[in-house]
Amino acid sequence: MQGRFRHRPPRGLNFLLVTSPVKKRCAWCPNDPLYVAYHDEEWGVPVHDDRVLFEFLILEGAQAGLSWLTILKKRENYRKAFAGFDAEKVARFSPRDVERLMQDPGIVRNRLKIESTIRNACGVLKIREEHGSLDSFLWRYVDGKPRQHRRASMANLPTRTTESDAMSKDLKKLGFNFVGSTICYAFMQAVGMVNDHVTTCFRHREVLRHC
Repeated sequence: MQGRFRHRPPRGLNFLLVTSPVKKRCAWCPNDPLYVAYHDEEWGVPVHDDRVLFEFLILEGAQAGLSWLTILKKRENYRKAFAGFDAEKVARFSPRDVERLMQDPGIVRNRLKIESTIRNACGVLKIREEHGSLDSFLWRYVDGKPRQHRRASMANLPTRTTESDAMSKDLKKLGFNFVGSTICYAFMQAVGMVNDHVTTCFRHREVLRHC
C-alpha cells in the first residue's frame, strides 16, 4: 500500500496498514490471469454435471501435444463449436460439420481430435443408456468420493494411476479416443476426483470444503 498517505497522519489517530499475504499456488500455475482463475476456482473442485464432465474429457484430449493455456484460451470457442458440449447434439454431427470445424480458427484444427469428439459423444450416450449418467460411470473409479492426497511437491504428482489405467481401458472399449491413462488422470485431477493441490497451495484445504 505504498503511497497511500501523501501527508503525515493526524496526531492522535492510529493507522493500521493491512497488506494481503501472497497466496502460494501449485508450481504448475503460471502468472497468467486466465490460468490463475482456473487454478483458484475450478481445478480440483468435484464436478458431477454430465455436460461439464464431457467438456473436460474433450478438452483434456484436445490438449495432447499442446499447453493447457492454449486450450483455456480457446475454451469458449470450443463451447460454441461443439454445441455447448451437449453430447446428444454433438453425436449427430455429420462429415459436413467436421469440414466446417476444420475451418474454425477458434479450436485446434486437428481432424483426429475433431472426429474423436463426435465419437466420444456417441460413447457418452451409450454410457447413459447402460449406467444412467456419465457422472455415475466415471466417479465409480474413486468409489464416488474424491481422493484426498497430501503431496508435498510437484515431484510427488503421478502422471497415471491404477484408477486412470482402468478408466482409460474401459473408455477405449466403448469406442472413445484420446483417453490414454495420462489424459484420464489429468481429467481426474481437473474434475476433483483427486485433490492434487500440493499441501503448500492455499487451495489444498479450500477444495476439501467442496467435498
